[in-house]
Amino acid sequence: MVGRSAIEAKGGADMAEDKRRYKANIAGRNYTLIGPGSTAHFDAVTQILNDQLAQIHRLQPKLSREDAAVLLAFNALSQQVSAQTQQQVDGAQG
Repeated sequence: MVGRSAIEAKGGADMAEDKRRYKANIAGRNYTLIGPGSTAHFDAVTQILNDQLAQIHRLQPKLSREDAAVLLAFNALSQQVSAQTQQQVDGAQG
């Protein structure tokens, strides 16, 4: 069902002009996401998210949907921290 959940990517009244509503189907559930970004960006993120959740379920079929989402979030944040660390190293060298 569409509109099951609304998730706001960024807060603040001054962001109202930059926000867009996007309907996404993630792991078989429909969500309305609100935040800045193009439709192409939201499409790409949704596709990657679904691909990675499917991969997790192929590797660990008994894992709950919630646990798969937590694992995916952990992996994404781990990659973000690694990228930030690398940027700091690169910045210190350059």
